Amino acid sequence: MTKQQSRTQILKKRSKKKEKSLYLSFFMWIFILFLLAIIAGCAAITAGFFYLSRDLPQINTLSDYRPAIVTNVFSDDGRKIGEFYKERRIVIPLSDMPSNLLNAFVAAEDSRFREHPGIDVKSIVRAFIKNFRAGSIVQGGSTITQQVTKSFLLTPEKTYERKVKEAILAYKIEKKLSKDEILFLYLNQIYLGQGAYGVEAASENYFGKHVKDLTLAECAMLAGLPQAPSRYSPFHHPELARQRQVYTLNRMKEEGMISNLEATEAMGVKLDIKPRKNWFIEKVPCYTEHVRRYVENKYGKEMLYTQGLSIHTAVNIELQKIARAAVNKGLADLDQRCGYRGPVKNMPALQVEAFSRTIAGELNGSRPVKGEIYKGVVLEVDDYNKVTHVRVGDITGIIRLATMTWARKPNPKISYQSARISKPSQALKAGDVIYMKVLEEMAGEKEYEFTLYQEPIAQSALLSIEAETGYVKAMIGGRDFKDSQFNRAFQSRRQPGSAFKPVLYAAALDKGYTPATIIIDSPVVYQDRLHDRVWKPHNDAGKFYGPTLLREALTNSRNIVSIKILQDIGIDYVISYARKLGITSPIPRNLSIALGSSGVSLFELTKAYSVFSNLGYLIEPVFITEIYDRDNTLLESSKLIRKKVIDMGTAYLMTSMLESVVQEGTGQRVKALNRPAAGKTGTTNDLHDAWFMGFTPRYTTGVWVGLDQEAPIGRGETGSRAASPIWLDYMQHALEGKSVQEFTVPEGIIRVKIDAETGLLPIAQSKQTIFECFKEGTEPTQYTPSPDEVFSTEELFKEGF
Repeated sequence: MTKQQSRTQILKKRSKKKEKSLYLSFFMWIFILFLLAIIAGCAAITAGFFYLSRDLPQINTLSDYRPAIVTNVFSDDGRKIGEFYKERRIVIPLSDMPSNLLNAFVAAEDSRFREHPGIDVKSIVRAFIKNFRAGSIVQGGSTITQQVTKSFLLTPEKTYERKVKEAILAYKIEKKLSKDEILFLYLNQIYLGQGAYGVEAASENYFGKHVKDLTLAECAMLAGLPQAPSRYSPFHHPELARQRQVYTLNRMKEEGMISNLEATEAMGVKLDIKPRKNWFIEKVPCYTEHVRRYVENKYGKEMLYTQGLSIHTAVNIELQKIARAAVNKGLADLDQRCGYRGPVKNMPALQVEAFSRTIAGELNGSRPVKGEIYKGVVLEVDDYNKVTHVRVGDITGIIRLATMTWARKPNPKISYQSARISKPSQALKAGDVIYMKVLEEMAGEKEYEFTLYQEPIAQSALLSIEAETGYVKAMIGGRDFKDSQFNRAFQSRRQPGSAFKPVLYAAALDKGYTPATIIIDSPVVYQDRLHDRVWKPHNDAGKFYGPTLLREALTNSRNIVSIKILQDIGIDYVISYARKLGITSPIPRNLSIALGSSGVSLFELTKAYSVFSNLGYLIEPVFITEIYDRDNTLLESSKLIRKKVIDMGTAYLMTSMLESVVQEGTGQRVKALNRPAAGKTGTTNDLHDAWFMGFTPRYTTGVWVGLDQEAPIGRGETGSRAASPIWLDYMQHALEGKSVQEFTVPEGIIRVKIDAETGLLPIAQSKQTIFECFKEGTEPTQYTPSPDEVFSTEELFKEGF
């Protein structure tokens, strides 16, 4: 080898070493850069993890789970009468859920739930393949844990960031909670359609039962809903719901959760899907709405609608039903006394068939039910046989004249007794579209018997308070809560007419009057210089009765006597007295308040009358007895607030005089109660308002009847005719089966025989004597003058004016 060759080889070796060194250096840098990239990636992932985790909810224990839940309202015996919520959710423990329910949801939504760490790649792939083959989404890839996280994420948008957050939260939940705890969250949190969140609310919505009572078939139906609650709704899409139910049962069978026989039997069960229950409307809506307003005002909307309060009320469901029935009957009777306002419309004969087919479609194969109201058409009017032939859908029937003699044309100038129709053609003709109530399905025939019906236009309110406790047991705020939510028992202010007079007379008793005080019922004239007018008040009958006992004046509701009493004792004193009795509405300073010209609410006036039945004590009316929060902590409890506001003797004397109103005066219709009762009618000018306020030893009840637009109710529709029958109907049923009680007579009340004409002690020549009640020490000590003695009018009636 030459020297040159040797040198070349040396250079080549050096070159190779250098090249190798460069390669090693290059790969070293690549490795370093790779490590740096990994570190940077890990750092980025870590940073991203912490960045995306920073605002995620913390669910470390089940005590952190505080979802929005339903506020429940209960009657006096613990029955539910209402719900308030933003999300209808009722949280229950896993132990209250049947195993079939747990298995059904796991099988349908996440069969490997017990195995995966929160995200199941295998299930995602399997769902993708099944959905691809089916051409639609038949199975989801999200785990139950992921579905739980969706409910807690702040935003519902479908973005990669949200999916990453979902995975992070699912992982964190799996680390913190057990599988059963996750299942508890899932089954209480998930939306299952029809406003139901969680399985308990859904079970109540669809099946009308608690989840613990569900059958396998029902469990499978619920478990089929999470994927698309609206699409698979048993209400709206029963066939699609059944398909999901079958899918769930097959998945349970495949997973070995149930046998083939159990699956087959469950598939054959016909489910009874209940219509969604509207607690608010079905039970006591007016009462519940009053409670809602109070709680929202005191505790706020968030507390009411999301924090699961338990609100216990004083309302009695049976008494409420009785009150509703009494109001409906009273208004229907009043409406018939006012006459028939005519058909909905009249149609040509050629349109009758099409109209009837439409009604038949609305009935959907069901037959008319006794007592229900239906729209139909008049086919023929037969005056000779005194019947009207009608049709409701595919059903034909008759209306007998005997059931519709009330159907005269409305005329407020004519009394209903003298204007009854004598033949059906006076009210109806062929083609009339009318409303009818089913009376009977005629035996052995397809025809029905109906009666003509029209929706009343008048309104009524009723409020009933339990005397000893102050509990408001029933409250009706109007004819139909669905048509109007205005509470006429509490929110309305109407003139009470003579129903206000007991407030005035009680004030007079405390000013030294007695039931035997004589007042001269004679014409009076008042000059109103401010408005340049003259007021000449008169009694309802247009007569004046001369010397009148205080008891007689109240019994017969004498207006002139009442005005004179007010003038004597003072307007300010009477206003102050009304305030003591619980009346808070504004009362103007004028003499017309003696006749009830100042508007009050039925609630206020009933509360005032309750003072008489409670012997002078004002017991604050109670609607809510207790409120508990979601943790069963007592937030408030009603206390018996019993305040003496008037003398016991005065209260009893008023009770006694109001008993006379029932026995002998304007409230005589109430005598049919056949037990001790006291009360007063009230009728305003032009018959705009009719009242009856009354009480027994058990209940103080008030009734108002009128039109919202403050127009005349109808000719002769006074408090006696329009309101007292409702009061009587309610009280007869409310007291049915209860023992008869007498009003308590307090100490210091004595009974003295007096002359019925003079109010003084009787003499042998007295034409009529009666026993009268007095506070001891106020009884008369003078005798009635002998007819032989001559006295001036002023001397004879020196107590009067």
